[in-house]
Amino acid sequence: MKSMIWKPEEHDHLVNEYLDAENHAPYEMIWLLGVGMFCLFTVVVLIGNF
Repeated sequence: MKSMIWKPEEHDHLVNEYLDAENHAPYEMIWLLGVGMFCLFTVVVLIGNF
């Protein structure tokens, strides 16, 4: 059985770089969808009033 004490390995920095690049929320897409839904709702309400 391996020791439970973590020791730095040579490829740890590559793993960290990969996780930093890939492991993030798509904030731009969430923001664009929110604005798009707001605009769509506004257009539907305005058209529904006429």
